[in-house]
Amino acid sequence: MKTWLITGCSSGFGRALTETLLTKGHQVAVTARRLASIKDITDKYPETSYGLELDVCDHNAVKRAVASAISQFGRIDVLVNNAGYCLRGAIEECSETEIHRQFDTNFFGAVDMIQEVLPYMRQAKSGAIINFSSVAALQTSEGSGFYGASKAALEGVSDALRKEVSPLGIKVMVVEPGPFATDFYDRSLDINENNISDYSATAGQRKVRIQEPDKVMPWKWGSTYKAAEAIITAIESQETPFRLLLGSYAIDCAESFIADKQAEIQKWRELIVSTDI
Repeated sequence: MKTWLITGCSSGFGRALTETLLTKGHQVAVTARRLASIKDITDKYPETSYGLELDVCDHNAVKRAVASAISQFGRIDVLVNNAGYCLRGAIEECSETEIHRQFDTNFFGAVDMIQEVLPYMRQAKSGAIINFSSVAALQTSEGSGFYGASKAALEGVSDALRKEVSPLGIKVMVVEPGPFATDFYDRSLDINENNISDYSATAGQRKVRIQEPDKVMPWKWGSTYKAAEAIITAIESQETPFRLLLGSYAIDCAESFIADKQAEIQKWRELIVSTDI
């Protein structure tokens, strides 16, 4: 039995991972911005779950949540940074306030959680940190530029972090999901209201909420509960991957990204090497 602290447990991946872990007998510090949204989980598993109100953008709330989880369970073996959302709008359309809020949640909130939990993991000489990214960090669609940027930033930090903490017995894994059957395309969108007509055919087409995206978008959709099982298997394995793609669509995106990058390198190789001294 291990103790997990998971952010953003009210729905989607956070809820699926929490419920899967609890059915397996693990302890989970279950967090959400509103305790009412996770009450059904904590009521069902009163001995092994611990509900915490947490807004990852609030530094004091982060400190309280981590300290409370340690007080309740005595340790945190796995931290999962799952809380996040997507700002939709063209780069030119989005305001500074919107951009900062996107990064405060998806990037700085995760960094804050990591910095609060690491002292306990370093003392224990063990632990694991799982950061939820997205295939948008590899290929970002129009209208999701700042979302993709926030996830790319999180991946960069994660890459350095794993090299820093691996000698200390701590694992780091980035999860890169493709499209999954969650409310991401509805409740997890913040749609910018500044509409510039020149972007109506690009970013403008994506500034919509879709309640049942799997019925209107022709993609290969994933199950969050199957994803939860895959995440647990990967983090518990002896050779945990650094980047864990989730879903067939994610593989398509990653392979396309790699192929395009390789082709570009070959096309411009002569110019690239001409800069050597």
